[in-house]
Amino acid sequence: MMPSDANTAVAKSGFLPNPKAPLKEQFHEVARYKHLSGRSQDAYWSWVVRFLKFHRKGNVWRHPRELAPEEISAFLSHLATEKNVAAATQNLALNALVFLYREVLHLHVEEIGAFERVKRPPRLPEVLSRDEVRNVLALAVPQYQLPLRLLYGTGMRLMELLRLRIKDMDFARGQIIVRGGKGDIDRKTLLPDSLQVPLLAQVERSRVTWEMDVREKYAGASLPDAVERKYPNAGREWAWQYVFPATGLSREPGGNRMLRHHLQEDNLQRAMKTAVLRSKISKRASCHTLRHSFATHLLESGTDIRSVQDLLGHKSVITTQIYTHVMQKPGLGIKSPVDSI
Repeated sequence: MMPSDANTAVAKSGFLPNPKAPLKEQFHEVARYKHLSGRSQDAYWSWVVRFLKFHRKGNVWRHPRELAPEEISAFLSHLATEKNVAAATQNLALNALVFLYREVLHLHVEEIGAFERVKRPPRLPEVLSRDEVRNVLALAVPQYQLPLRLLYGTGMRLMELLRLRIKDMDFARGQIIVRGGKGDIDRKTLLPDSLQVPLLAQVERSRVTWEMDVREKYAGASLPDAVERKYPNAGREWAWQYVFPATGLSREPGGNRMLRHHLQEDNLQRAMKTAVLRSKISKRASCHTLRHSFATHLLESGTDIRSVQDLLGHKSVITTQIYTHVMQKPGLGIKSPVDSI
């Protein structure tokens, strides 16, 4: 059993969900209050479900309050020893359970702090050379070449690019505002000079789509929940339209309105995978590889590491320093002795 009321501490400051609501509703209610992204909410909840399934007895589900710290530890050990999950995956499962107990149920389990987080072994990122990037981008399906070039040219993450809106493009200053990036932090990045003309053309295509939606009286672009509550009509305004809108409309979850979402991430990922296969390079490259290549190539060209850190949105320069280990000339241009024999 979980600790008794004597060992249960409700946070002095925190959000208390409706105790009569189902656990899932309580979980998402607190997650929204804590400003977790939709993806984080879904990922955390999926681990809570797996945890409860692991301790299910037949058709009988046990409430998390009935599960002791030892049972949490047993689940995490099962992931590591039997499922052979990666260290990051095990830590994600632990984060989800910590969130459930501390933030949703407000149960303080002393032993929860003793769970050893698996240390992620250092891994060097996969990086493409400039020639490899050039070949991959040239071999991509034409309709996806611009977003892929923008990924490489700005260092944005995939979802940061897809969620770009018209108001985030500043052609006069040559910069892009990345809204709500990792950690829900805004930042600025480059708007490459060579992409200004094709991006302006893409903006005009987006405008045509928006004008059609206005004529058809659709609800407009999908919006974050907080924005929609504060500005319910913003989805129909030009500034809030996506730079890369979806070709079709989608019905809003739990409603009847037809919304225009952004380009689906799967489409761009498949386009990248196909281009890599066509280029016949012997590397496992994905859309995120373009971000790694962006950072590495900037450092190789002499850009200072602090500037690269800001462009990537890293909280610590230590994260950015990993790219110094994959540069073409590590060790400040030191030559191998085999080159002189």
